[in-house]
Amino acid sequence: MIRWFKSSYSSGSEGDSCVEVALHWDMAPTPTPATIHIRDSKQSDGPRLHVAPGAWTEFLGYAAGH
Repeated sequence: MIRWFKSSYSSGSEGDSCVEVALHWDMAPTPTPATIHIRDSKQSDGPRLHVAPGAWTEFLGYAAGH
């Protein structure tokens, strides 16, 4: 089972307009995220993106700079 979460910045008047993220962990030999799952919080049964941890890290770095 995947456990979804969203940013604490998602509260407020537009708190339902955000994405949720879940991590799929690879447990051997040390726990590391193997896949990042992304979905629209308003359509939890809708399409999902699956990206590699490196791509997610690059996206977050880009988004933080803009």
